[in-house]
Amino acid sequence: MKMKSNKEQKYFWLTFSLIVALMIWWFLSNYDRTSRSFPNIILVWNALLIMIDKGFIFEDIFSSLTSVFFGFTSGFLLSAPNALLMAWYSPYRNIVKPWIQFIRNIPPLAYVPLVVISAGVGLLPQVIVIAIATFLTMTVTIYQGIINIDPNLIKAARILGASDFEIFKRILVPSSIPFIMTAVRLGTSISLTTIIAAESTGATSGMGMRIRSLNNSFDSSGMLLYIILIGVIGLLLNKLVDLIERKLTGWQQK
Repeated sequence: MKMKSNKEQKYFWLTFSLIVALMIWWFLSNYDRTSRSFPNIILVWNALLIMIDKGFIFEDIFSSLTSVFFGFTSGFLLSAPNALLMAWYSPYRNIVKPWIQFIRNIPPLAYVPLVVISAGVGLLPQVIVIAIATFLTMTVTIYQGIINIDPNLIKAARILGASDFEIFKRILVPSSIPFIMTAVRLGTSISLTTIIAAESTGATSGMGMRIRSLNNSFDSSGMLLYIILIGVIGLLLNKLVDLIERKLTGWQQK
């Protein structure tokens, strides 16, 4: 009964916040100084119908999500072993960590043009930029999780004669899963923000390219439509990560 009540409260406040957001949107669309930046919902709906009719919207979403998938996957596959090596071997950590911290402070938009010059236009430069951005953030997140594992567990395992592989398999991996999922959550968010920046330079398709094109024609309705779409896609990806996290960390639930 309590669970049902909590669920009802959750949906109530979600509905309430949605109504408030629509009211703020209505106010901004009717206020002279903001009406051009925040067109009303009817104009945005018409922009959606136009984009669907022209076949742009699904093509752009597919193009962006393809880049996000390959870029995020590459970043994750590189970050997990790199974080483990940083946590396990101090010489490797002392060499790699300063460079990760250095590059991590550089916004992806700054090196997008350099990647485009080297890799050309299309899918490849977008994947590279996303892979770099997600690799840096996920490496730091997973590394912090690994070094915070209780060292007494590792010491006890060594006393009992466990090998490095057994410690890795039975202690490091299970204990790191929550931090890995946090890294995945951050990585998906960074992938979306990075792809918009990457597609704004040298891209031939995608949501970022479309926003740039709409900006050039001062089509605020279309731009707001794509901004909302990016937010919705981000929410859906976050829900997917939540589902995966519950499956992998169900043993931690109370």
